[in-house]
Amino acid sequence: MSDDQNSLRAGERGPTLLEDFAMREKIFHFDHERIPERVVHARGYGAHGYLECVDPVTDLTRAAPFARKGKRTEAFVRFSTVAGNLGSPDLARDVRGFAVKLYTEEGNWDLVGNNIPVFFIQDAMKFPDLVHAVKEEQDRGWPQAQSAHDTFWDFISLMPESTHMTLWQMSDRTIPRSFRFMEGFGVHTFRFVNADGESTFVKFHWKPRQGMQSVVWNEAVKINGADPDFHRRDLYAAIEAGDFPQWDLGVQVFDEAFAEEFEFDVLDATKLIPEEQVPVRVIARLTLDRVASNVFAETEQVAFMTQNVVPGIDFSDDPLLQGRNFSYLDTQLKRLGSTNFTQIPINAPRCPVAHFQRDGHMQMSRQEGRANYEPNSLGGDERGPRADVDNGYTSVPREEAGQVRRVRSETFADHYSQARQFWISQTDVEQQHIVAAYGFELGKCEDPAIRTRMLGNLRNVHEDLAQGVADELGMPLPEANPAAIEPRTDLPESAALSILRNGPDSFAGRKLGVLVTAGSDGALVKAIEDAFTGAGALVEYVAPAAGPLKLKGGRKLVPDHAVVGAPSVLFDAVAVVPSAEGAQELAGRKTARDFVDDAFAHQKFLAWSADAQPLLDAAGVTPDDGCPELTAGTVAGFLAQCAALRHWERPVQD
Repeated sequence: MSDDQNSLRAGERGPTLLEDFAMREKIFHFDHERIPERVVHARGYGAHGYLECVDPVTDLTRAAPFARKGKRTEAFVRFSTVAGNLGSPDLARDVRGFAVKLYTEEGNWDLVGNNIPVFFIQDAMKFPDLVHAVKEEQDRGWPQAQSAHDTFWDFISLMPESTHMTLWQMSDRTIPRSFRFMEGFGVHTFRFVNADGESTFVKFHWKPRQGMQSVVWNEAVKINGADPDFHRRDLYAAIEAGDFPQWDLGVQVFDEAFAEEFEFDVLDATKLIPEEQVPVRVIARLTLDRVASNVFAETEQVAFMTQNVVPGIDFSDDPLLQGRNFSYLDTQLKRLGSTNFTQIPINAPRCPVAHFQRDGHMQMSRQEGRANYEPNSLGGDERGPRADVDNGYTSVPREEAGQVRRVRSETFADHYSQARQFWISQTDVEQQHIVAAYGFELGKCEDPAIRTRMLGNLRNVHEDLAQGVADELGMPLPEANPAAIEPRTDLPESAALSILRNGPDSFAGRKLGVLVTAGSDGALVKAIEDAFTGAGALVEYVAPAAGPLKLKGGRKLVPDHAVVGAPSVLFDAVAVVPSAEGAQELAGRKTARDFVDDAFAHQKFLAWSADAQPLLDAAGVTPDDGCPELTAGTVAGFLAQCAALRHWERPVQD
């Protein structure tokens, strides 16, 4: 085109001409740029990487990724929130999707899970009701990306099977600090199948190699205002900096005998198997080392489906999994517009593909040969593909019998015992956060009957939990609601269920915010930078303005942020090292006082130089053991403290 700026028109100020095919085509394409967003998991972000086998398990499965030690399988991973739309903020209190597409030589395997090992419902029949309830209320169109409203808790309070999941939902699991610092789970019970056709049950776990970490609720609220793309930016920045996120892929493997003896039904998606009973065996390592080159082409068009499995992986009779296997194909057709969506590059297998599926919208493959049907009597290439009896996918042979009825197994009827186990496995800090989260969410419900009914369910979990939530709501405790099965109180604590008991052992991968001004001690700033970057952390500088400034000693420093745009919620720990004159100036600025006060209130480690005292005084912060005075000689000690991430001993006022 000679001109991509102006429409074709008659005269300088005349009408645009219908013959302007270029303008017509450009606007035509723009008008059709959007495709339907996902009903759930709309807000997502993805990255490329690989899965490397560290422990071949050929005795358990013939799945290609685990054929030999060191074998790498290309992967694409999409993380997401569940309830909000594509434009919702990253730090909504919500379940996180953790979906992995593995491009094996025998086809694509999609392990489509969440960052929580259990789910709200036991049968896929209830999935439309769950999603309708948690989405914005249809008569008003809000709230967006929140479960804190009547319709959700009305549904949940009437569905005791959801109680266990709400304990996880109200925990800090649903406000992760980063995709990099959260676990992932396959949720369902699947099957491993070996080359001899022998099968065992398996549950899949993703364990972050840098430890788990979440934010506190007040931080999440402020991060959503300061940087609604916080998780996206974090993942992108880490990969671009070469700090590649990694997870260990672990499996819990068990046989029919264990399944029969286990106190809960392994087909019940609202239950888990404690790691103390069946330890997680690490068999592979996932590394993300490349960001998506085009978010729409890859992250938005990627189509995950639980039914995408390869030889060596099979399904169980979990009714929620069975429903997902049925549903996802419809979802992809609706979103991507054609049965040929598997030819989109991000979805296309990396192995040869041969079948008799033909034509349709967006058919892009070269379908050569004479035959497009089977059986046929043609020969050579003309006869087309044939089933591979020896190596092709074979479902596990098994006997199925029973009356055809709409029924829920009685083995699914214990709705509260594992919820109690989760509660008692949390630290005191985590329990306080769970109580506060229930109080916030139920406090948003307009109908008092919903709150009362939910408290009646929580009494079946634990009296301390129910009383704490009742106190938050200013309500008396109602009688416990009838339970289908008397809850067990003998299940032991499980340390694996706690975030704080599974945190990092260093500050690597985290971010330190350093508040500086002109005249800050250059030697101290250099000591901080060297120590933290040397330990694998990221250091970013915050200053009164974004322009360059000169430190004491002559170093010229260009800040990463102005303090007005970089509140301390964006950092995992902070160091406040202004000059004496700079501290006086910052003390008069609300954003600088908030920077210090929020870090203290969020129980972060907050180091400060002697010159910073006026700013601390103005912010009303009295240093404690988590607020060391900083000199070049004490930087190493501060770094060591930061590995704990929070100074939970610090009392914080509401």
